[in-house]
Amino acid sequence: MTKLWGGRFQKDTDHLVDDFHSSISFDQRLYRYDILGSMAHARMLARQGIIAPEEAEAIIRGLEEILADIEEGRVQFSVAAEDIHMNIEQLLTRRIGPVGKKLHTARSRNDQVALDVRMYLRDEIGAIIDLLRQLVETLLDLAEKHLETVMPGYTHLQRAQPITLAHHLMAYVQMFERDMGRLRDCRRRTDVLPLGAGALAGTTFPIDPSRVAAELGFAAVAENSLDAVSDRDFVVEFAAAAALIMVHLSRFCEEIVLWSSAEFAFVELDDAYSTGSSMMPQKKNPDVAELIRGKSGRVFGDLMALLTMLKGLPLAYNKDMQEDKEALFDVVDTVKKCLRVFTPMVASLKVRPENMARAARGGFTNATDLADYLVKKGVPFREAHEQVGRLVYYCLSEGKSLEELSLEEFKQFAPVVEEDVYRAIDIGQCVAARRVLGGPAPESVRQAISRARERLGR
Repeated sequence: MTKLWGGRFQKDTDHLVDDFHSSISFDQRLYRYDILGSMAHARMLARQGIIAPEEAEAIIRGLEEILADIEEGRVQFSVAAEDIHMNIEQLLTRRIGPVGKKLHTARSRNDQVALDVRMYLRDEIGAIIDLLRQLVETLLDLAEKHLETVMPGYTHLQRAQPITLAHHLMAYVQMFERDMGRLRDCRRRTDVLPLGAGALAGTTFPIDPSRVAAELGFAAVAENSLDAVSDRDFVVEFAAAAALIMVHLSRFCEEIVLWSSAEFAFVELDDAYSTGSSMMPQKKNPDVAELIRGKSGRVFGDLMALLTMLKGLPLAYNKDMQEDKEALFDVVDTVKKCLRVFTPMVASLKVRPENMARAARGGFTNATDLADYLVKKGVPFREAHEQVGRLVYYCLSEGKSLEELSLEEFKQFAPVVEEDVYRAIDIGQCVAARRVLGGPAPESVRQAISRARERLGR
């Protein structure tokens, strides 16, 4: 097959080079954006008098037919045509004749691919934000049901202080809200039209990029032609934001793995989101959570591949940049798949409040509240800390909890203790007393849920 760029060459490329060089196996997913961008480009060329209006009309009709045929599965792409851009141009020329060759006037594949990727990513960012919104809404609904479900909060995976399941879930709401914010920021920097930059130095034709930007819905036009074709910051930024989404999903999945174990028994996974063992008939495995946790490494690897691909490239375009698309597509596909399965898995969790409450009552999670009680009685905090530490040691040696101590036992270590100590160290009261902004008290969490719903509605 004759290459569209082959005029300078006297020898065909080796078939191994054709296969190695070609990107059509993966960049074909950009077909819709390539065609939409080409249609806008053709209209602009006609408006500017660069091609005749009837030529633009023929080009646009031909592109519309190609788009319909691709979506109906009637097009077979060619490896020899290298990429989606040249495949579509060759299809167009076969259909409408030599006028199809005028479409590429005043543009290069360099600014064309940058356009396609930006249009693609702009849409995918919107789709992922929608998936995150669904997840946040699911977490808010679950939190509302568990405002009073007391559980232990942990540090170092050791029971630390009592909180509620609602409070714990709202921590993830904060994470996923930040993820949405990062994606919105990234979309703003993605929403820049590169078309008009040509190969690297623009064009001598009197083009009108602003009109193309308006037609394609771009908020801005690239201000430097070199940067327009060589910039992939927006791809890296998206991959970094996606990597953080996967960090948050992975952390949550780790907790689901722990919580669904017999050792915790805080939750039970729905059968629809669990698997069994081929050998051990009793097993119910959290494979979905584990697989999401594992797929985080895949996205991290894609981010590192993008950074490494770009780090040594001189301006402007280099063939290395073809490697951006497989990594980008993998990030998009992985994050979307994980969010689509994670949200219903969480929504279907069966919570075991009695086991959470039992765990919260163990491990001296109310020890800090006892220290605070002593401080309110006038004991300096460091002395209160030491007195409670000795009380805990005494409890461990006697096999008791703090609540089980008599007033006389308390006074051996903390003389200021009075009868009101038992209310102060009641687990429910320990949670309810933390009414500060961001605290686990049911009223504080209820307000946090309300604020999060307001933010979602904006």
